[in-house]
Amino acid sequence: MGSGGSLGRRSELAGREVRRFRPSWRWLRGVARSAAVSALALTLTFWLVPGEQVPGGDVLSVVSLALVVLGLGALLRPLLVRFVVVTGVWGLLVTGFLAQSLVLGLALAAVPSIQPIDFPEIVLAAWLVAVLAAVINWVVDASGEEVHLAQVMGRTVSTARRTDVTGPGLLVVQLDGVSEPLLRQAAAAGSVPFLTSLLRSGSHRLREWHTGLPSTTPAGQAVLLHGDERAVPAFRWYDKEQGKVVQCSRPVDAGDVERGFTTGRGLLADDGASVANLFSGDAPFRALTMSHARLPGSEPGAAAYAASRSGFVRSMVLFVGQVATEWYQGRRQRYRDVVPRVRRGRTFVLLRGLTTVLLKDLSVAIVADRMARGTPVVFVDFLDYDEVAHHAGPTRPESVRTLESLDRVLRFFAEVSQEVGRDYELVVLSDHGQTQGSTYLQLAGRTLADDVDAIVDGDVDGPGGSPEVLGPANMLRTHGGRPAELVRRPLHRVVGASEAATDPAKPRCDVQVVAGGSIAHLYLPDHPGRLVREQVEAAAPGLVEGLRLLPYVGLVATRRADGCLVVEGGSGRVVLERRTGGPVVVEASGEDPTAVYGPTAVADLLDLDRRDHVGDVVALGRYDPGLHEVAAFEELVGSHGGLGGDQTRALFVHPADWAVPDRPLAGIDVHRLLVDRLLQQGLRRPETDAPSPEPSPAGVGS
Repeated sequence: MGSGGSLGRRSELAGREVRRFRPSWRWLRGVARSAAVSALALTLTFWLVPGEQVPGGDVLSVVSLALVVLGLGALLRPLLVRFVVVTGVWGLLVTGFLAQSLVLGLALAAVPSIQPIDFPEIVLAAWLVAVLAAVINWVVDASGEEVHLAQVMGRTVSTARRTDVTGPGLLVVQLDGVSEPLLRQAAAAGSVPFLTSLLRSGSHRLREWHTGLPSTTPAGQAVLLHGDERAVPAFRWYDKEQGKVVQCSRPVDAGDVERGFTTGRGLLADDGASVANLFSGDAPFRALTMSHARLPGSEPGAAAYAASRSGFVRSMVLFVGQVATEWYQGRRQRYRDVVPRVRRGRTFVLLRGLTTVLLKDLSVAIVADRMARGTPVVFVDFLDYDEVAHHAGPTRPESVRTLESLDRVLRFFAEVSQEVGRDYELVVLSDHGQTQGSTYLQLAGRTLADDVDAIVDGDVDGPGGSPEVLGPANMLRTHGGRPAELVRRPLHRVVGASEAATDPAKPRCDVQVVAGGSIAHLYLPDHPGRLVREQVEAAAPGLVEGLRLLPYVGLVATRRADGCLVVEGGSGRVVLERRTGGPVVVEASGEDPTAVYGPTAVADLLDLDRRDHVGDVVALGRYDPGLHEVAAFEELVGSHGGLGGDQTRALFVHPADWAVPDRPLAGIDVHRLLVDRLLQQGLRRPETDAPSPEPSPAGVGS
């Protein structure tokens, strides 16, 4: 009875879809183009595959096969999508690799004029067809995205017809790492024509928001998605209570961090969707979200992506193309002796293809499906620019070129909004910018961790004097290929190493140096809690002074016992305090080490001082205002996390009719604007009507 009822409902849905279908010129052009490209790709494939599959080169048989492939694909893909949804990630992988082979095999059986081939040859032929079709589409369109996006649009419209949802909606697209000045430059250069058209038409406005310290994705998304300004001091840090380095690119750490600060009422709490983010915003629907990590598969959007003609197979083809492109561009930088630059190794070669093709295509498919199903608010992060800019440079051609592809995605989302039930407002923002510069290792000849060793061991050559490294640093590879400097070495409570060597009974403690971009947190893990300056000097004499004198460290910050923040540079120092009227300088001597970092540096340092898990000592890389370059403590030519340049200048593109204050914006301002808009649209329950958040498990969080 249940089975019969289910079959009846499916038949009714199928009949409804047939009745709703209306052919259009756009649909006819798409079918004709797909048939032509498929026929050409099949012809080339049969020419490349050994044997004579098409006797006498019968063109009519190949065209017939192409039409049968299209027809069978249209019939089988709904079943394949259902298979992926049921089986999850394994179904996604199997379908992605073999769906085209299944369709081609059945089509060959249905066209007797073409000679049958074995299954391994069918798999090879199917992938050859996909490769050749992708190349043909790229030659015709000068981009491989148009056909792919058109097919995603077709699936989206079909899903939207089955969804009876209307009203307003909000789509927030994060362009990871894109600064406001860079977007203005890209607009002037014609690299982002769609986004520029929104600004020129007056429908949207571009504003800058100031990230402060730290200028990182975890801190940016904590405030944008959850309204939290305290929990995240860097991309990675040392948790003394847990006795480990917390790194937000690790799912378990990201989940623990989010549970520590969430109230259950994040930006996406009311039926929202989080796609490809570090934190979830408390969204009920989460896909590719680090804090709730699981491989995609059961989501309908991901399933349709795997089963479609231009989905997984096409992405794999373009992935290989991106790997080849990165190899060429990295080699070209070396040949031209472009400075500054870093080694663009094998890990990044693969990560570039992953972020700019596979992850982006999958994210687009999932977001489009969520929009078609009427999800009221969607927040998605695209890593394309941030990943390339880290290794190529923030303003280098290959970095800026990623914005062209992202601009096409934004145009596509705007078109999707016109086809689905909800009228989505588009917001485009970023979490931070990037600043270019040679790395600390390139400038000093060794890492910051090595120089810390030299300081605390009383190296007679002085910091940076000897190239000998006292021990290798543990390099932790993170999400995005960013290495973390984590050093745990003996620290003698003596002035000279010789004294320690002659008196092994001297007490010893450890030092942790955790660097991220142009900021480094130093911890003395044997001493609980955050140490004040006096305690640091007692436990590690000469550490603060030695750091201050390093030529590529811009400033060193410690908290004094009276609560003031002491900031020292090469030839001066200031003592800062936060008062009711704002931050003030209570003491000063020599040149102000914060001045070079801009007028907000004092407030930024005091804000960082209030965050959880801040290092006992904090160091920032030297900033050169003439070249607008910062010394990064990681091997990244484009970095962020600290101060200097554009790394703290994030962007915010919003509809022009929003009431946005004219004063400078911070992340909490952007969060509140987004929340207020959801309330105005009726898409968010007032806080008085919201359910109480569930308590976090004991021991989780900071």
